[in-house]
Amino acid sequence: MLVKICAFKQASSTRTNSTTGLNPLSCPKPTDHFSLYASEQAKAEQEEPDPVSCSLQSTEGPTGHIMIEADRELSAMVQDIWDKDVNRLKPGTDYRISLQGKAGPVNADMNDDMNDDMNDDNDGAGYPLFSFVDERIFKKESFLAFISLLDNYESDTGEPEIVTPEEEAENHKFLDCMLRTPTMKIAHKYLVEKQLSPEGLPEFKKQLYRIWFELYARRGASKPDSSGFEHVFVGETRGGRTVIGFHNWIQLYLQEKLGHIDYKGYSVNANSPQPDENKHILALQFSWKNGIKPKGSIFVGVSPEFEFALYTLCFLVSPNERVKVFFSIYEVDIVCHHYNQKHIGTTYPVLVKYQKEQKN
Repeated sequence: MLVKICAFKQASSTRTNSTTGLNPLSCPKPTDHFSLYASEQAKAEQEEPDPVSCSLQSTEGPTGHIMIEADRELSAMVQDIWDKDVNRLKPGTDYRISLQGKAGPVNADMNDDMNDDMNDDNDGAGYPLFSFVDERIFKKESFLAFISLLDNYESDTGEPEIVTPEEEAENHKFLDCMLRTPTMKIAHKYLVEKQLSPEGLPEFKKQLYRIWFELYARRGASKPDSSGFEHVFVGETRGGRTVIGFHNWIQLYLQEKLGHIDYKGYSVNANSPQPDENKHILALQFSWKNGIKPKGSIFVGVSPEFEFALYTLCFLVSPNERVKVFFSIYEVDIVCHHYNQKHIGTTYPVLVKYQKEQKN
């Protein structure tokens, strides 16, 4: 079933509910009125924990760019994971996005009285990002297990997370599902060879649970209020006006369908390639729950198991805050900040350039 969506602004509760939908319509977005924060807007991706610094030998990569020596091998693994991502959607066929215009700059000096005019002037998109998605893909096991986790979290940082037995069971079900996928099997084999993960699946699952699902206190919180999974795949808000994390296309699509996302346009700078509706990486600006994400970066159309395997690999293999990988037609920096060396603070892709066309 192809689902055409239109995102209406609706009042939303603190908890995300990904199971409720709107009637599919085709219409422009209504004007929204949200409060823009001041000083933290310019720090969109600076909410992450301090990265671990490490100096490694560098060489020149296949495109002439400087790359860490170890990244050659990692790139081969990422290419293998990409090739085995059997649940990846095809742009233009399984889903379609509408890039529209470039998002305007977010002015940290604007006061609340000027928000309305600034919003209208800087919104580069009059329609939602997703024009349709073939939702039959959401019936596949890995998508079902992933989506079941999206309503398990309090979005506001500082609000302690309480994990119910049902939610913990959903976490374990998701991990069991991931461990059965070809992408995660590749990642596990490589990590075992590098002596970075235990060979036994029960022990490896415990490692994954610690990395992604163990709670920790983010900056300014007195009690555990966050996890790697929540930050990266679900998204969080700080102070009601700052969106942090939120680097997943499925959550973006579902929240846009509910009317909680207002897509503001794509983001691009002088050194980055122009976005392409038929490619799988996008930098964008959007508002969510009355907060703004001045610039976020996501994979589009990939499966949960691809991202989970990729980010787990980069977290365990590289001590750097950025690791460059080459796969398919993409040269990508994977940003991955550690939290206390045990948990993922954040991780997301940054498109460096398109390589010569190879494979989709």
